[in-house]
Amino acid sequence: MFSKFKKPDESKPALAAVPKTAAPGLSAGKPVTKSLMRALPAKVAEAAPMDKEKKRKERLSEIKLELHKALLDNLNLAALEKATEADLRQEINAISTETLEQMGIVLNREERQTLNQDLYFEVTGLGPLETLLKDDSVNDILVNGPQQIFVERAGKLQLTDVTFKDEKHLLRIIDKIVSAVGRRVDESNPYVDARLADGSRFNAMVPPVAVDGSLVSIRKFKKDKLAIDDLVRFGAFTEEMAAYLQAAVATRLNVIVSGGTGSGKTTTLNALSSFIDNSERILTIEDTAELQLQQTHVGRMESRPPNVEGKGAVTQRDCLRNALRMRPDRIIVGETRGEEVIDMLQAMNTGHDGSMTTIHANSARDGVSRLENMVAMAGIEMPIKAVRSQIASAVNLIVQASRLQDGSRRMVSITEITGMEGDVISMQEVFRYQRVGLTPDNKIIGHFTATGVRSHFSERFRLWGYDLPTSIFEPITG
Repeated sequence: MFSKFKKPDESKPALAAVPKTAAPGLSAGKPVTKSLMRALPAKVAEAAPMDKEKKRKERLSEIKLELHKALLDNLNLAALEKATEADLRQEINAISTETLEQMGIVLNREERQTLNQDLYFEVTGLGPLETLLKDDSVNDILVNGPQQIFVERAGKLQLTDVTFKDEKHLLRIIDKIVSAVGRRVDESNPYVDARLADGSRFNAMVPPVAVDGSLVSIRKFKKDKLAIDDLVRFGAFTEEMAAYLQAAVATRLNVIVSGGTGSGKTTTLNALSSFIDNSERILTIEDTAELQLQQTHVGRMESRPPNVEGKGAVTQRDCLRNALRMRPDRIIVGETRGEEVIDMLQAMNTGHDGSMTTIHANSARDGVSRLENMVAMAGIEMPIKAVRSQIASAVNLIVQASRLQDGSRRMVSITEITGMEGDVISMQEVFRYQRVGLTPDNKIIGHFTATGVRSHFSERFRLWGYDLPTSIFEPITG
């Protein structure tokens, strides 16, 4: 053993079975024709490993718990910060071998390697979550208590066979994450937003607010940012729409990316930012830093929650107000969800053309209504016509992103705001995604098309050197 890491001398429960329940019958009325009803799956999101495999995992989990206790008793944790990965792995292997001999347990080579890998993740990483974080096919990790961990792959949720030993084990990993960024979570402060070391977005909610065990959501950080060409190749939108968006961003139109949770708003915002000229000064403001801008002159800001005493909070609105004094060419707000909407609209109206943000909304018209509601929630007493006039003059373009029922993400609409007609904000849709039907395996059939409306900003595009051909605004027929 490596004595420099040695201290001086001095059951994993199985997944609960989901009970089978018969479909409730119809108590009255005519019986439904069987051919009109889709067959429902017998079980929903239930992992069903073979009994033999389940027992083997239970046994390994119990052994791992004993080995982890032995590691905590034997490892000099203070010396681990200077240890190399090779040294630490060798030390863990030595301690686990010695402990297994003392326990009289014999494992095959594969089981021993799995145990040593899990123990290494427990000591240096995030325990059971580490394997999922290293899996590039996983987009989101969703923990519903210690025994149920879901992941999202290709837009679909899947239940994994990864579990925590118990609630204490899960809470220990949560505390390890939040304490690394100077935040805390406990009964008095039962929810927290944080960022992992690789930039992944982390949210946790613990008991008593989380009833059946701690809830954890991790939105994984994409190391390789998706460019416009990648999104076109994946079918998120077309080359014609990309050319239009390039002209819109380059000619400094104010853009809002609207959509639901997980619809790809941040990915779209990242892609649009690639059209910004490298000579411009960009300031980004986010609750959790996710944007990956590639320009040279970028200043990044992140809000901060209050401390234990309830003081020291720095909101997005504070950052936005300060950003206006920092000579920005463009301001990009990761997500507008509160009173900072006032400062964002004012910035768009007062010389910071080309600013961008995202909001939660289901359509472009809903997005405008949400902006109005946020202004009202900020406590600003303004006539509704004045609010709408402010929005109409500040926002030029709303890009609607959506995650469809088959898990695919599409830019389903690009809508221009053209001004006011009486008390109503006038809008025109330039591009849309036209759904046609479903394949037998529930994949959506559809295509992108222009609406036939020529862009309100065509003359602006031409004067800036982006003379788009009229053909891209012609709808697809047939």
